[in-house]
Amino acid sequence: MIHRRDFCKALAATPAVLATPALRRSAFADEASSIVLVSQHGLPYLPLMVMDEFKLVEKHAQKLGVAWLKPGYRTLGGTQSLIDALLSGQMNFGVTGVPGLNTLWDKTAGTPNEVRALSAVQSMPFMLVTNREAVKTIKDFNEHDKIALPAVKVSSQAICLQMAAAKEWGQDQYAKLDPLTITRPHPDAATSVMSKATEINSHYSVVPYYYYELATPGVHNVLKSYDTLGGPATNGVMIMSKKFRDANPKVTGAVYAALTEAEEFINKNPGDAAQIYIKTTNEKRGGPAEMTRFIADPDNIWTTAPQQTMTFANFMHKVGTMKRVPASWKDLYMPESHELKGS
Repeated sequence: MIHRRDFCKALAATPAVLATPALRRSAFADEASSIVLVSQHGLPYLPLMVMDEFKLVEKHAQKLGVAWLKPGYRTLGGTQSLIDALLSGQMNFGVTGVPGLNTLWDKTAGTPNEVRALSAVQSMPFMLVTNREAVKTIKDFNEHDKIALPAVKVSSQAICLQMAAAKEWGQDQYAKLDPLTITRPHPDAATSVMSKATEINSHYSVVPYYYYELATPGVHNVLKSYDTLGGPATNGVMIMSKKFRDANPKVTGAVYAALTEAEEFINKNPGDAAQIYIKTTNEKRGGPAEMTRFIADPDNIWTTAPQQTMTFANFMHKVGTMKRVPASWKDLYMPESHELKGS
C-alpha cells in the first residue's frame, strides 16, 4: 500500500521523465513523452493492470505515431490522495469514482484546468458489510459504529451511503450517517472488519474484499449499492485534465484505445486476467479459480461506457455538494467516449 506521502517520495526519487510527466516532452515531437496513471486498491483497477502487463498504451501510442511514450503506473490508498496527485500535476490519468469526477468538474469547469473523465473503467457494486450482528439495515447503526470508506463525504461509497440515508429518513437527513464514517484504504478496512480488532466494525467495500469479508464468520451484508441506485452503476472513471487532453490528443487516444482493449481482454479471458491480478497485487488469499469467479461475476461489468453519472450528479446538486448540473453525462467526459451509450 502506498500512502500519499510515500507516493510523493517515490516520485521525487523517480527519473525526471516520470517526475514531471505533464512537462516532459520529446525533442522530436509536440506530445508528452511520459505519463503517470494512478489507481487505488482492489479488483476495480484490473483494467490498468492488464494495460501495464501487455504494454497496451505503448502499443497504441506507436500506432498513432507516438512511439516514444513511456507510461508509469502507480497506486494510492484513497480518493483524496489521488485527487491531490492530479491537481498537483503528479499524474496525468487516475481512476476514481463518479462523485470525485463530479466534484472536480464542478470546481474546474470552464477553467484552464477543467477535469473530465476519459471514460468509465468498469461498473461494480459496493457492499456495506459489518461484523456487528445487531445491524441488519442502515437503521441499526448507532454512534458506536465506524464505517470505513475510501474517503468520507467525497468517495462513491460516501455518496451512496448518503443516498441510502435520504431514502430511509428523508432528503434533509442525507448526511445522517456521515459522522460514523472514517477514511481507510480498502485492504486496511477489510482487515479490521475480519479481525474485529479495531474500532472499525463496518466497511463499504469493493471486490475482492467484500467476497473475503462475507466469507468470514460473523460478517454479513447490510446494503448493496445497486439496490440504492436501482441497478448497475459505474464504479470507476479515468479522470484527466482537459488541458492535457487538448495538448496531447494522440497520447489521450492511445490511453483510451488501451483501456478499451483491456476491457475486451478481461471479458474474453477472465482466467488470464485473474492471473494478472494475482501477480500484480501479490494476492495471497484468493487463488486463480476464485479470482476468475470474482471477475466473471455478472455484477461486475467490464466496460468503458458510463452508467448513472447523472444519478450521482443530480443527487449531489440536490443536497448542495455540487453547484452546477451538467446538461448531459457527456459534459463530464472527453469526446473520445461520446460515441458510447452512456448515462
